[in-house]
Amino acid sequence: MTLIKPFRALRPAPGRAGEVLAPPYDVLSSAEARERAKGKPWSFLHISKPEIDLDPATDPYDASVYAKAAENLQRMVDAGVLVRDAKPSYYVYRLTWRDRQQTGLAAVAAVVDYNTNRIRKHEFTTPVKEDDRVRQIEAVNAQTGPVMIGYPSAPEIDAILSNTARRPPEVDVTADDGVRHEMWVIGDDDTVARLTRAFDALPALYIADGHHHSAAASRVAAARRPARSRNFKISIPTPSNMAAILPGMLPRSGAEWHGHRHADKHLAQRRGALDTLGAGL
Repeated sequence: MTLIKPFRALRPAPGRAGEVLAPPYDVLSSAEARERAKGKPWSFLHISKPEIDLDPATDPYDASVYAKAAENLQRMVDAGVLVRDAKPSYYVYRLTWRDRQQTGLAAVAAVVDYNTNRIRKHEFTTPVKEDDRVRQIEAVNAQTGPVMIGYPSAPEIDAILSNTARRPPEVDVTADDGVRHEMWVIGDDDTVARLTRAFDALPALYIADGHHHSAAASRVAAARRPARSRNFKISIPTPSNMAAILPGMLPRSGAEWHGHRHADKHLAQRRGALDTLGAGL
C-alpha cells in the first residue's frame, strides 16, 4: 500500500466554490457559524456545523445534528453544487494572504501508516472530539475535513507542485478574510505516478493539524475493514518550510491566545478553509 494515493474528490462545481467556501468547523462557535451562514444556503458550514439548521438549544453532539449533516450534503449533491470528479486525481491547493503563501497537495494518506507512526503525531486527542469526528464520518459517509501534514525536503515534489501552479487554476476564490484559495487538478497518469513514488520514498510525514480527524479515520477504517477504499484519510501534505498561520485558521482559544489580528506574526499553519470532500466511504 502506498503512503498516499489520488482520489475522486466531491468538490464544488465550476463557478460554485465561492458559495461553498467556509472556515474550518472548529474555528467558529455554533452561534458564530449560524450568523456566518445567513443567506448562504450552499455554505459548507451547513455540513461541517449542521446544528446551525436546527433549534439553537440542540446539543451539537445530538444524533439529529449528524443526520442533518448527511441531509445537507445530499441536498448539495442533488442540486449540482458539489460534483464527483470522473477519475482519481491529486489537487494542488494554494493559500495566499498578503505576502504569505502556502502550497500543498490534497491526497488520501494510508491509515496503516498513521497506525504504524510513519505519519507521525505530536499531540494527544480527547475522546469527545474523536467520537464527534467518527460520528460525522459515519453519518455523511465521507471525510469532510483534511489533515494538515508537513513533509521533509523533497525537491521533486516541490517542483511538480510549482510547475502545476503555473497554469490557470480550476478554482480561484478569495474569502471574506482576505485569503485567496487556488486549486489545480493533477489527473494525468504520469504525474500522478511520479508524485505517488516521490511521497512513498519519504521516511515519514508529520501531522501539523488534524489529530482528531486522523484518529477518527483510523477508528472508522478499523470498524469497516477489509474494504481497501476505507483505509485512507484526506490529507494535505505541505512543505515543512512553508508553514504559516493565515486568518481564520486558529480555533477560538488559539485565536485569543495568539491575538487573531496579528496572526501573520506566527508561523504555523492550521489548514485551509476550502474543505475538499473525500470519496464516499
